[in-house]
Formats: sequence, C-alpha cells, structure tokens
Amino acid sequence: MYDKSHHPPVVLAIGGHDPGGGAGIQADIEAIAANGCHAATALTCLTIQDSCNVSQLLPIDVSILKDQINATLGDCRVAAVKIGLVGSLPAAQAIVDILRHHSTIPVVFDPVLAAGGGSELADQDLIDCLRQTLIPLCRLLTPNQPEAVRLAGSNGVRDYDIMASRLLELGAESVLITGSHDPDGGSEIIHRLYQPSRPPTLSRWQRLAGEYHGSGCTLTSAIAARMATGEALPAAVEQGLAYSWSAVAQGFRTGRCQAIPERLGPIRRGHPHDGG
Repeated sequence: MYDKSHHPPVVLAIGGHDPGGGAGIQADIEAIAANGCHAATALTCLTIQDSCNVSQLLPIDVSILKDQINATLGDCRVAAVKIGLVGSLPAAQAIVDILRHHSTIPVVFDPVLAAGGGSELADQDLIDCLRQTLIPLCRLLTPNQPEAVRLAGSNGVRDYDIMASRLLELGAESVLITGSHDPDGGSEIIHRLYQPSRPPTLSRWQRLAGEYHGSGCTLTSAIAARMATGEALPAAVEQGLAYSWSAVAQGFRTGRCQAIPERLGPIRRGHPHDGG
C-alpha cells in the first residue's frame, strides 16, 4: 500500500466543468478526496448545463489542455489518471499523445458520450478516435450499457459478454460495464467486470429510486483513487462500487431534475451479493 505518512497519492482527473457541481471535475475532486487521495485536474471543456441537461459544450484550447496535463505530470508523482468527458477530437488526440509517454501510470476512463438528459457529447469521429487510440491505454474502461454498445461497434447487439470481448480486443486491460442504464435490470443493478482469461465478476446492488447526476464520475474517480493507493483492480472496483452506491443512496437535490450523489458523507453500507 502507498505510504500516506508523506502525502496522499495524486490522481490526475481530466474532464469537463459542470457549473452546477454535480458531475465533471467537481465530482472527481470530491470522490478522489473521499477515497484518500489528492486530486490534480485538467479541464477539457466548459459546459453550459443544469440538473436536467447539457445545452452547450465549449472545448478548451488544445494547447492549454496540453499545458495543464504536462504541468501536473512534470511536477507531481501522479499515481493514477482518471479521464471523463473528453469533449472534442483534438482533446482526445492531445491526451493520447501525452499519456503514451507515461505508460506506467494506470488510466481509468469513463467514456462520457451523452449527457444524462440525452444530449450527445461525442460524434462518430471522436468515438472512432477513442476506440483506436485512447482505449488501448486504459487499465480500466468503465462504460455504461449504451456507451458499451457504441464503443464496441456492436450494431445494437447488447450482449454484455460480446461487448466486453470487443472492448478488450481494442486493447483495454479490463472493462467494467455498469448496469445502472440497463432497462431490463429490474430491482437490482448488475455491474460486470471483465478481465482477459477470467470469467466475469458480477456485483449486484439494490437499484435506488430516482435519477442522479454525476454517478459515473463518482464511481470511476473512486476506483482510480483506490488504485492509486495500491489496491488491486478487483478490490478497487468493489470498494468504488460500495462508495458510489452509498453516495447515491444519500444523494440530494439542488435543482429541478437529477439529484447529486453525497460524495463527502459517511459510507452507508449496501447489501451486494456477488456471482461469477
């Protein structure tokens, strides 16, 4: 485990800005801090959004994005990188160009392709770039079901095993397909962790009522932080799932639509049961 007597591990969060604080970089900072790490950040884009939907996305100049990332990597001992909303093709290319030179740092990628309200945040050119260049750099890729369908290029096929196999073939070291967006999930959410040459690990959690803004950011930032402290991937995933479920269970509403996870509150234990 990481020696915390010196300083907490640094996680570099790369993503977009949400003015309401429900998702994006603000969510990353809270979740990373709550899981024992220090958050460094780099903004890919500004957004105009509320608790209902995203109305505008404004990419950060790519040279500024590069300078942000390089400043942190050149100054800090970064223990993990978490990537969320990329926002543009030039941003994706810039991130890949830099991270290729830091291949020992584990990358956790939450491929945000659409807003919770339905607005598209990635066109096909960006998706193709993510498939070909960013996914191969990932220690862990964490799509929800709709994102997995698009990234796997499965032409509407929603079989989890097939989608995961295709994503692993693209070069991701492991894939966690989250089940919160599964329309057939019923009263429980099933998350599926896929690693090469291993049967999938299934983690089942009670489905909570309502809709939440920033739950994916919360989960993946928590996992990245757990990995940064030295936890093995399966343990980091399970601890991240427990933390994010607790945050959602204690969520609160600041606006008209989706609630926000309570990322800084005490951990409330759920009742998962696992299966292979």
